[in-house]
Amino acid sequence: MTQTPRTPPPHPYPQPPPHPRPARDRSPEFDLVKDVFGGVREDLFQDAFAYRPLAPLGPGRRLAARFGGRGRWAPHALVVALAGFTFFAGSVSAYGVSEPAALVMGALPALAILFTLVRPVLAFFLSLASVPVLMGISGFTGAAWPWTGAGFFAHLVVMAVVTARARARTGLWMWIVTTVFGTLATSGDGRGDSSDAGAMVFVSGMLVLLLTVWHVRREARQKVEVAQQEVAAERTVTAAERDRRTLLEERTTIARELHDVVAHHMSVVAIQAEAAPYRVENPPPELEQAFATIRENAVAALTELRRVLGVVRAEDYEAPDAPQPTLADLDALITNVRETGLEVTKVMTGAVRELPPGVELSAYRIVQEALSNTLRHAPGAAARVEVGYVLGGLGLRVVNGPARGLVKPSPGAGHGITGMRERVAMLDGEMTAGEQPDGGYEVAVFLPVPAAAGAEETA
Repeated sequence: MTQTPRTPPPHPYPQPPPHPRPARDRSPEFDLVKDVFGGVREDLFQDAFAYRPLAPLGPGRRLAARFGGRGRWAPHALVVALAGFTFFAGSVSAYGVSEPAALVMGALPALAILFTLVRPVLAFFLSLASVPVLMGISGFTGAAWPWTGAGFFAHLVVMAVVTARARARTGLWMWIVTTVFGTLATSGDGRGDSSDAGAMVFVSGMLVLLLTVWHVRREARQKVEVAQQEVAAERTVTAAERDRRTLLEERTTIARELHDVVAHHMSVVAIQAEAAPYRVENPPPELEQAFATIRENAVAALTELRRVLGVVRAEDYEAPDAPQPTLADLDALITNVRETGLEVTKVMTGAVRELPPGVELSAYRIVQEALSNTLRHAPGAAARVEVGYVLGGLGLRVVNGPARGLVKPSPGAGHGITGMRERVAMLDGEMTAGEQPDGGYEVAVFLPVPAAAGAEETA
């Protein structure tokens, strides 16, 4: 008989599931040491044989701008000149050695300087490696140890060029390696008084410190320039968006105002088309059908006009109760402006006639905005409004003098001029606006009106 295996009873205390063993956190000291040695490896060993030729100066630098194309190579000429000076000084100051050995004592430090033009980090190690070679050639007859005069100068030049070309951290590592090298080179020497290792450590340390400050200032200046460029770009984008938003707002305002004018005329057309058949006794069916078609088209056009305007109408917009102003209301506008203290003169020329509603409304708004600009930007000045009815349309000219008195002009963003130009462009007109030689401002506008439209309105 087969027995069913018994299930072991559950553990009286449920055990939690085993968790993976967490990795042991590294100490901050370990991370610091790792970063330090990682920086040494990256700056001094990985880049030791990297080919990094010294680039010429950019066109925006002072030397390049002052001397043209030749000024771009000024850093290269300076390094070559220092190498030539080192070669001459090392060869001349070598005493008690043969002429080939003297040439070598000048050539090795000079070669280390020249290497900074193509392989800067390798030039540093070449300068250090040349120190025991030069002392061996000189037979330890020099006045200082471990650097000779030419080697001392060349090593400082190499450290300066490499620090300037690389970064401040690289200069710090070179200074530390130089300090360790000088300490080890003079530790077993009995002539401690003649050692120039201390002078090398001090002078090279001050040199690296000055170049580090130069690096910090240059990076800060670059960051400031980048920040200024970003701010300028943001300001440009903001100004463009503001102008675009202002333009859309002006167009929306114009559309709302013209809606009231056009809607009134379309309503009149629909009512007259509906009432026309009743004014004729026994009208033919064709005439009744024609007037019905006119009324249907007028109502459909009015409906579409209201639908389109609803897209651009703001939620808080309220239609004006009063009718839209025309040039007939210009006297009331000027009287209102005079009450604010602005001296305004009105001049009318030509045969006054009734113009299309859109032209009347736009002309009134242009004069209104021009006088408002005078109040804001030229307080205390006198203004002159000229309205000329000509054969081909309507001419407007609003000119004011310079600001007078103690009231300061109010700054503006030029939105008023934008609105004027939109109204003029809508009617295919022309507009000029600008400052006058006496410090005033002039706005001149011409709104074309076809002769047939003017005749119809007059009729």
